[in-house]
Amino acid sequence: MNTLNTLTQQARDLANGQPVMSESETEVARQMQICNACRYCEGFCAVFPAMTRRLEFGRADVHFLANLCHNCGACLHACQYAPPHEFMLNVPQAMARVRGQTYAHYAWPPALGQLYQRNGLTVGLAVLISCAVFLWLAAASNQAMWGSAVPGSFYDVFPHGTLVLMFAPVFAWMVLALGLGVRRFWREVTPVTSGQPVSPPAMAEATHDVLRLKYLDGGHGEGCHDADDATTQVRRSCHHLTFYGFMLCLAATSVATLYHYAWGWVAPYDLPSLPKVLGVIGGVSLMAGTAGLWRLHHRRHPLHGDAAQRPMDLAFIGLLFVTAATGLVLWLARGTPWLTLLLCLHLGAVMALMLTMPYGKFAHGVFRTAALLRHAVEKRQPSTLGLGSD
Repeated sequence: MNTLNTLTQQARDLANGQPVMSESETEVARQMQICNACRYCEGFCAVFPAMTRRLEFGRADVHFLANLCHNCGACLHACQYAPPHEFMLNVPQAMARVRGQTYAHYAWPPALGQLYQRNGLTVGLAVLISCAVFLWLAAASNQAMWGSAVPGSFYDVFPHGTLVLMFAPVFAWMVLALGLGVRRFWREVTPVTSGQPVSPPAMAEATHDVLRLKYLDGGHGEGCHDADDATTQVRRSCHHLTFYGFMLCLAATSVATLYHYAWGWVAPYDLPSLPKVLGVIGGVSLMAGTAGLWRLHHRRHPLHGDAAQRPMDLAFIGLLFVTAATGLVLWLARGTPWLTLLLCLHLGAVMALMLTMPYGKFAHGVFRTAALLRHAVEKRQPSTLGLGSD
C-alpha cells in the first residue's frame, strides 16, 4: 500500500511540475490526509491546526509540518488508527524521518549534511579527536609548555591572538552554513504558509513558544511520552536544562570577550566574576540536561522516533556534554600539569561542536524555530479554505 501511495504521489508531483517527494515525505502526506478527516488530535500541538488549513500536502508543506512536530508522542497514544490498525498511523515517527531528511536537504554544502546524517556518531567522534590532536600539536609548538614552569592559565598555552586565528574561521563557517540552510528552508516554506511577512505579534508568540518549549507538554500540559503511554515532564526539563545551560555558557563567553576588548580585563576570571558565575551555572546545567537526554534516548519506545537518527542525535548530545564537562574540569586543573591536555580536549570539543552544528540536531532547532515563526504568521491569516484565521 505504501509503495502504491508513493508512486501515485510521484505521478501527481510530476504532472504538477513539482519536485518528486521521497517515500518518507509521501508517507507523511498520507497520514496527514487521514488525520485531516479524523481531527481527534486537533488541539494537541501546532501540527494539527496547521494541518487543517491544507487539503493537499506537497513537499514544502511536509517539511514545514515535520519541523513543527516536537515528537512528544501524544498523538500516537491517542490515535485509534495507530499500529496494529491497518492504517498504520504513527505521526511522530513519520515526522521524525522527514526531519532527518531535512537536515541533509537544506545543509550547505549538501555532501556534509548527507555524511553526518549517515554516520553522525562516527563523524562527531572523528572530528573531536582530530581537533584535539591538532590543538595538541599547536600547543607543542609553543616552547613555553616544555619549560619547567606549569602553565598558570590557558593563555600560557595558547596566546589570545592564536585562539582568535584558530576559532574565528570555524565560527564564521558555522554561521555561514547555518544561515544558508535556514534561508533555503525559509524560502521553501514561506509560500505555503500564507507568504505574509513576519509581524511583531507573530514574532512575540513564536519567541514565547520556543523559550518555553510549549509543544513538549503533550498538548495538554501533561508532558511527553517516554518508554510507554505514561506522560512525564522529564524530557521537557532536560531540554530546558540543555538549552538554557548552552545559552548561559554562550553568555559567559560573550561577557569575557567584552571584558577583554572593552576594559582590558584579561582571563582567567575567578568567582564571583560574571563570566565565571555564568559559565559554572551554565556548565552544570548543560551536563545535567545532556545526561538526562542521553538516558531518555536509550529508554524511549522505538515507535516514538526514527532509530536511524539515534547516532546523529547522540553525537550532538555527547559533544555538548564533553564541552561542558571539560570546561568545568579545566577550571579546577588551572596551575596543574594537566592543564594543557584538558585545554586541548575542551577546545577540540568546542571546535567539533561548531563544525557539526549546521548538520544535525542543532540545525533542527533552528528549523523548528523558523517553522514556529511561520506558523505564528500563518494562523493570523484567513484560511484559504474559508474558515477564517485561527
